Amino acid sequence: MEPTTDNLPPDGSAEPPGPVRLAPVRIPSRRWTAALAAAMLGIGVAAGAAIGPAPAASLAGDIPSLAKELPLLIAGLEAKHRASTATAPAKAATPSPAVTPEPSPAPTPVKAATPASATTPAASEEASPTETTTKPAATKKLPAITNVWLIELAGPTFTAALAQKAAAPYINGSLVPAGTLLGSWSAVDATAFAAEATLAEPPVAGAVPPLLHSIVQPPCPEGAAGAACAPETPSQLTAADEFLKTTLASITSLSTYKEHGLIVITFATVGIATQSELPAGASTSTLAYQPPAGVALLSPFAKAGAHPSSAFNPTSPRQSLEKLLH
Repeated sequence: MEPTTDNLPPDGSAEPPGPVRLAPVRIPSRRWTAALAAAMLGIGVAAGAAIGPAPAASLAGDIPSLAKELPLLIAGLEAKHRASTATAPAKAATPSPAVTPEPSPAPTPVKAATPASATTPAASEEASPTETTTKPAATKKLPAITNVWLIELAGPTFTAALAQKAAAPYINGSLVPAGTLLGSWSAVDATAFAAEATLAEPPVAGAVPPLLHSIVQPPCPEGAAGAACAPETPSQLTAADEFLKTTLASITSLSTYKEHGLIVITFATVGIATQSELPAGASTSTLAYQPPAGVALLSPFAKAGAHPSSAFNPTSPRQSLEKLLH
């Protein structure tokens, strides 16, 4: 391509032209950028409404009014932008409300245990029937009595023997302090109690069954020799006292007595065989209900020195056993 002289200076010199200075390019502000975007959006909506089918009240038929309201729309957008930029730092600077921890519940005070004696009757009555448990009464276990000795002495009563201490020194000084004395029991009660004691507990299979030994003091001899133990005399009590001392010494030394023994002692009327029209050599004993002869119990299971006033219960002898033996 050939050079031309159109760009030469007027004097015709061939110097090249100086650098061309361009005007600085001004970047529109954020405000105008937002306004321009809004305007373009509005024009695009209006053009789309004009091209496509739209209701009669669309913006396509009201372009002049849209041009008048466009500055107001731009101003509203700018105001919202300023408000949003001012609110954001404020929200960031606002500290979050402190979470107040809920107070822990106060510990429940532990009530001191109320002793059973401090319980009032009213409180016990308010208890529901379902909470009250009635326990059956524990059945007392009787000792294993395997050998019972029933001794019948010739004489009046234990009351008479206690009243004549000189005539019955062993009964007053040894028997009564070591055993249980039942002054209101009769001689008949003594035999029933002795028999019941052997039947209280059923024997174990293969073991020796309980035994009841009956011992009767020999009667006074006939004639002049019998004056030493004549009925209702102090000598009768002395003879019974000496017989009892000798008999108990032989029984209490046995292991069967020390482990499972019981001795039942009472007074009876011992007669001579010939006087009762019985064969010679035989003897008789009559047990009376009244007056009560009294009964003495001697056993490892009897209470020493006890004088209970309870009467013998013939309908339930076991109750008498449970009260007297331990």
